[in-house]
Amino acid sequence: MGVKLEVFRMSLYLTFPVVMFWVSNQAGWFEESVVRRKRELWPREKEEQLREMEEFKRKLRRRREERLLQAARQSP
Repeated sequence: MGVKLEVFRMSLYLTFPVVMFWVSNQAGWFEESVVRRKRELWPREKEEQLREMEEFKRKLRRRREERLLQAARQSP
């Protein structure tokens, strides 16, 4: 019984990782579970939110540029 048991165990040790690798690399499974869950947790932003974010970025850039200009004027 020893050799048969060892052959069975060895085939199980080799088959399990190969099957798990194959299952985890299925594109359909990835799309269905991972991407769908990501979209549930972090929904896409609305157009209004995107516009507000761009306006905020512009204000920050403008303030930074003004500070740099003032610093450049004050230094000799």
